[in-house]
Amino acid sequence: MARLFGTDGVRGIANVELTCEMAYRLGQAAAMYLGKTIVVGRDTRYSGDMLGAALSAGIMSAGGTVLEAGIIPTPGVALLVREMRAAGGAVISASHNPPEYNGIKLFDSAGFKLPDAVEDEIERFITTGGLEGQVTRMEEAAWGASQEATDLLAADATSYLASEIAMPSGGSLGVTVPLEQAREIYIDHVVRSISEQGLDFSGLRIALDTGHGAAALTSPEALRRLGAEVIVINDDFNGMDINVQCGSTHLEPLRMLLAESGADVGIAHDGDADRVMIMCPDGTVVDGDMVEAVCALDMRERGVLAGNTVVSTVMANFGFVRAMREAGIEVVQTKVGDRYVLEAMREGGYAIGGEQSGHMILLDHNSTGDGLMTACQFLAAVIRSGKPVGEAVGVMEKMPQTLINVRVRDKHAVDGNAEVAAAVAAAEEALAGDGRVLLRPSGTEPVVRVMVEAADPAEAERHAQAIAAVVEASV
Repeated sequence: MARLFGTDGVRGIANVELTCEMAYRLGQAAAMYLGKTIVVGRDTRYSGDMLGAALSAGIMSAGGTVLEAGIIPTPGVALLVREMRAAGGAVISASHNPPEYNGIKLFDSAGFKLPDAVEDEIERFITTGGLEGQVTRMEEAAWGASQEATDLLAADATSYLASEIAMPSGGSLGVTVPLEQAREIYIDHVVRSISEQGLDFSGLRIALDTGHGAAALTSPEALRRLGAEVIVINDDFNGMDINVQCGSTHLEPLRMLLAESGADVGIAHDGDADRVMIMCPDGTVVDGDMVEAVCALDMRERGVLAGNTVVSTVMANFGFVRAMREAGIEVVQTKVGDRYVLEAMREGGYAIGGEQSGHMILLDHNSTGDGLMTACQFLAAVIRSGKPVGEAVGVMEKMPQTLINVRVRDKHAVDGNAEVAAAVAAAEEALAGDGRVLLRPSGTEPVVRVMVEAADPAEAERHAQAIAAVVEASV
């Protein structure tokens, strides 16, 4: 049986794979494993109301209090957990996935995603019937033990155990408390992170695509408070348009807006705004590797690059690794997934880590990926450089890279597949050390990602297509 938790929480098609029953059990688990006060936020998906009601019902049925943050970016929930001194947080979002998907991710009391071991405990709790299942099993165990006692002792034992494990009721049930200033707390946090550096964005014209997602209610306001002129698109939402041909995974609308508006820089978020993609005025994409390179070098200049080290994943462009090493900065690479980046950062005491996809964790400012915070810190670094965005990102030169997402029946079957292994070996032999090949199953979709880097972009494309064809035919 596949693991319930992927690289970023529990995710699936709402009401089909991610059901209300599962959301209810996850809510119970949050109250049982994290504590009795849980911040709950969501993105703009149509299914968010349904799953949010089920999740909150689960929390309250286990005696927990729901601090309801409403529609807010994922990093806003992580921040609120700390600001409200809550026991944990829950976000109802499928991030960059299509509108029919939804997901639930949990944060601990420090605003960090849960380690695998805790998720495994929660999965066992859910698959064995949640809190009701635990009560039933304990009642059965108490009754079985009581048969060996006298009638009087049996009655006493059963009564005592039942009182200890009974489902909460009456005044022990939980309630919901609306957080009226939830988004304001998050916006103010981001704005202060820049103003405290003695900077603002006066004179900057910013083209912004909020992807019909949660950032629509936070990013335009924060950037305007910092003095920027903001031209924004896709800042409305109907629940079924989130991420659809817009935002950080579909950059053409932003490119068109840049051309029409004459803006100095473009910013695009995904549905829950835990990531960001930047664009130069000429339409050149500034991905997460380039953003991290600019921010890391700026942090080193300011003396705040902890351990003189950055963290990235195995998907990072080799040009990023080379630029950091040439600058004397160490690079730690992890498995794909911002949770693994975060684990390495916490273990090593490092301050910055990110992914090519636009997830960036800046531990001096937040405990999880934060698209708005990342964009603001990047712009602050660009302002300090005294260069326009297009020149500032020249601190690294990207090696041509081709990434193909192959939809398959069983994404885990790629491991150990002889045909796929032979195709990869053939590509690596042809590249002869002048590039690399990486295959990995998606953490959230039935997809195998095929990535090839080579000095010649045509060669990278050719090898990636060849491997992708084998994966599609044999997995």
